Amino acid sequence: MREVDVAVIGAGPVGLFAAYYAGFRGLSVAVVDALPEPGGQITAMYPEKLILDVAGFPAVKGRDLVANLVAQAAPYHPEYLLGTRAEKLAHPDGRPVLGLAGGEQLRCGAVVVTGGLGSFTPRPLPVAESFVGSGIVYFVPEPAGLAGRDVLIVGGGDSAFDWAATLHPLARSVTLVHRREKFRAHAGTVARVLSLPVRVVVNAEVTRLHGDDTVTAAEITVRGGAAETLPVDTVVAALGFTADLGPLAEWGLRLDRRHIVVDSAMATNLPRVFAAGDITEYPGKVRLIATGFGEAATAVNNAAVAIDPTAHLFPGHSSDAG
Repeated sequence: MREVDVAVIGAGPVGLFAAYYAGFRGLSVAVVDALPEPGGQITAMYPEKLILDVAGFPAVKGRDLVANLVAQAAPYHPEYLLGTRAEKLAHPDGRPVLGLAGGEQLRCGAVVVTGGLGSFTPRPLPVAESFVGSGIVYFVPEPAGLAGRDVLIVGGGDSAFDWAATLHPLARSVTLVHRREKFRAHAGTVARVLSLPVRVVVNAEVTRLHGDDTVTAAEITVRGGAAETLPVDTVVAALGFTADLGPLAEWGLRLDRRHIVVDSAMATNLPRVFAAGDITEYPGKVRLIATGFGEAATAVNNAAVAIDPTAHLFPGHSSDAG
């Protein structure tokens, strides 16, 4: 059984900041996430999207924000256990023990849950089931990989329009298909895409995909109209995702629907288990990345005292360390 001072569950922005802050406090850290790389939903879903609500950054790409957070934590050498899910939680001697997928156990001084919306699964595109991994993608981690391709984007939300705006300078062609006439995406993003050389087809569905080993064409059917076949190399199924707490729901945490209830110390109802970020719930909760950063610092400071009652709740400002 391995030991660590603080286990951070979730490698999104709030989890990465918690890793930095725990390291700043002199605590050893392990970051656990089921996704294969840090960044959480930002890396998986909108790495190229500009984020506008992080203090000090008028605008920052999701990918760059994640890279900066990883660099900020790097001097403290957190251990990243990526592609690994935290499945079980026990307190055999009052200290948390995490059971990880694969059977490994991690004994912790404290746990900080920063899992955002919990685990999430892309909503599938029914006609694409046999092509996943062969021209069908649900995320676009590397837009440059679609340069020169004929891209079909399916969906009407923010992700669909973000990818359309990002890919149109790279791809040979970009077509966006949505089954309704109205879009869920932000009006400003919709207006921008409609001003670009991106074909937008509404009241339509992808009814068939063509190809042997990989997609070569897609059949689009407009409601009440005939089917049209167009050349397609890549289909981006941006249909949203379903989220749930996964194994965390079985840990005995006090929940408010899909959120973990915490107090002003970011403490849950379980000993030495704290939470921060979008996954938390308390009166007046505001779900912003900026809010999560502050909650992460609060959670880590209170975790430090739980681990060592002689420690100071507030160790001073990081600028004092020099």
